[in-house]
Amino acid sequence: MDYRTPLAKARGLGSAKSGTVHWWMQRVSAAALIPLSLWWLTFIGHLLKSSYPQTVVWLSKPLNSVLMIAWILAVFYHAGLGLQVVIEDYVHTEWLKIVSVWIVKLAFTLLALVAVMAIFNIGKMV
Repeated sequence: MDYRTPLAKARGLGSAKSGTVHWWMQRVSAAALIPLSLWWLTFIGHLLKSSYPQTVVWLSKPLNSVLMIAWILAVFYHAGLGLQVVIEDYVHTEWLKIVSVWIVKLAFTLLALVAVMAIFNIGKMV
């Protein structure tokens, strides 16, 4: 017979851990991506009608570089949160779930760093 209260049984499970923070961060990053993605679409429009040197000059402007870096960070962060939820929902082996989440976080962090470094290198070209 288990003498623990329902609260004691629930501690450390589900949303009793950090589910609310994760949910909010998904919403905050999605909200940040709305105006950033509108700017990104403007960038893509510029990219389609400009030459490579013109695009480098346009992307080298401080505001455009900062917005691109913000977009990159928000996209990778939001995608990482989304993939984490998918892994937690559909991978049932605990060790595989933990390893998969860590691999996703590591891969997305490295990809974001590479993308940000590429923006810095473009800024040096001008």
